[in-house]
Amino acid sequence: MIKFINVSKIYPPDVKALDGVSLHIKPGEFISIVGQSGTGKTTLIKALIGEEKVTSGKVVVGGWDITNIGQSEVPFLRRQIGVIFQDFKLLPKKTLFENIAFALQVCGHTPKKIRNIVPQVIKIVGLESKSDRYPQEISGGEAQRAAIARALAHGPKILLADEPTGNLDSINAEEIIELLLKINKWGTTVVLVTHNREIVNKLKKRVVTIEDGRIVSDRAVGKYIL
Repeated sequence: MIKFINVSKIYPPDVKALDGVSLHIKPGEFISIVGQSGTGKTTLIKALIGEEKVTSGKVVVGGWDITNIGQSEVPFLRRQIGVIFQDFKLLPKKTLFENIAFALQVCGHTPKKIRNIVPQVIKIVGLESKSDRYPQEISGGEAQRAAIARALAHGPKILLADEPTGNLDSINAEEIIELLLKINKWGTTVVLVTHNREIVNKLKKRVVTIEDGRIVSDRAVGKYIL
């Protein structure tokens, strides 16, 4: 599903953000990527979603070599990869339903298809009774659920969760992780990037640890070792 083959990224003048990273994530896996700030996690994510081009090596997503992906192709890649951020990135003047619908509108989906898809993904995240609320009218946990629904709207093969629990209390954080596990059970590959030691240790899933731009640990049933 995802392959990084001897990938390096150097920012001018000579800052090495990634240093010979090789990583293979199989279809349907749930993997946590951990590491301190400034170790290369963000660069790895940006390379995966086509936001940064690597200096050397190869990045392959679903059999598609995206190493030198053009700007016009990035939207097609983003339909394969649903992305969830720490700060939700919901549009404040649109309801939750409209936020999800807008993500589909900009990709040219018909109104009929949008009316069909949006209720389905809202139901998956358990927000049926809140679909007409605005982001400022719901809790942080509900906002992150709405962001997950938006990420699922395109039916992505990969769900990338970048610090999805960073702004949440422990109860809401646990609920978000349970939701990601449920989505993973349906066959979606989940890549979780997190600092949360407790969550990583509780998951008992594969853990990849990055330090100074290199993978220093890759364990099938891992722990947060930093």
